[in-house]
Amino acid sequence: MRWRWIGLTGFTLTLLPIGLAMAADRVPERLRGRLTPVRPHGWFLLMIYATAPVNALPRLAGASPDATLACTAVGGAFAVTGCLFLGFATYTRDRRPVAAREGS
Repeated sequence: MRWRWIGLTGFTLTLLPIGLAMAADRVPERLRGRLTPVRPHGWFLLMIYATAPVNALPRLAGASPDATLACTAVGGAFAVTGCLFLGFATYTRDRRPVAAREGS
C-alpha cells in the first residue's frame, strides 16, 4: 500500500506540474526549440500522468477486482495513447523543414 502512495505522489509532483505548465504554454524560452509544439506535448504528458491516479485510486479505495481491472485497462489505454501521440508530435516536429536563420 505504501508503494502505491509513493508512486502516486511521485507522479503527481513531477508529471502533473510539467504537463500543466506545457499545456498552458508556460515554458522557458531556452526549451521552446526542443519542445515545440509545446501545448500538444503538455496535453500528451497529462494523458500519461492520468495513468497513475486511474490505476492507484481504485486499489487504494479497496475497489472490487473487476473495477480494478477495468481501471487498469483504462489507465493502460491512456498511457499508450499519450505515448503514441507524444511520439507522433515529436516525429512531425523533426520532419518539418528548417527555416533559414535570420542574419545569415
